[in-house]
Amino acid sequence: MKKFLLLASILALGCYSTQAITTTTGIERGYIAVSTTANAELAPDVAEVSIAVQTYDSKSMQKATLQNKEISEKVITELKAMINTANGDFIKTTDYNASPLYSYSGNKRTLDKYQVSNSVVIHTKSIDKVGAMIDKAIALGATNVNSLSFSVSNYENQCNNLLELASKRAKNRAEAVAKSVPAQLAGIRTMDVSCSANNAVRTQYRMMKSNMMMDTAAGAPEGSSTSIESGVVKIYANVNASFFVK
Repeated sequence: MKKFLLLASILALGCYSTQAITTTTGIERGYIAVSTTANAELAPDVAEVSIAVQTYDSKSMQKATLQNKEISEKVITELKAMINTANGDFIKTTDYNASPLYSYSGNKRTLDKYQVSNSVVIHTKSIDKVGAMIDKAIALGATNVNSLSFSVSNYENQCNNLLELASKRAKNRAEAVAKSVPAQLAGIRTMDVSCSANNAVRTQYRMMKSNMMMDTAAGAPEGSSTSIESGVVKIYANVNASFFVK
């Protein structure tokens, strides 16, 4: 509880900076400014993959729409059977678009075809099934895998822990500098904190099984699926602080 209150106070201080550094007697107060960081590498436990179904018809928007509806319903039904909603998994539609496509020749515009696109995102903690989900969606008619990203579910707790560590390092560093002057710390002047995350290893995946005959001929293992390499997620905490000295 004490750790939580200390961290909450540090975060609150990070929201503003004190501009005035003079006392009521007009004497400028000295200060020491330091910058510290803390980071951690974590194995991701959440994946989000964006999959789209695109259909076309040269004459009818209705036909393109009906075809898209049929394929999308099959894809979503199968994907829902592969996720665990009790564990926080879900599927949501992120974009739906129906529009005519034109070709141009000089100033002349000619209707080329009608396009319908339906995009969904699968959010799942079953990272080991992501490859199979991609394969299943493509086998059922999905045409695009737009993106694939990984994250950690306890991001906030990890950030708080790292910010606490970086804040302690800032104080220790300032005290070390003050001791060499010599001087003593006399309170916080400013403190700005931030936390961010990124994939240190770029996500990669390769097809281990395909509908193409060449993969079978090359000896792809029966029953294998797209291999997903989730890498690691790096979380960075930064603290920029200044302390009054006396």
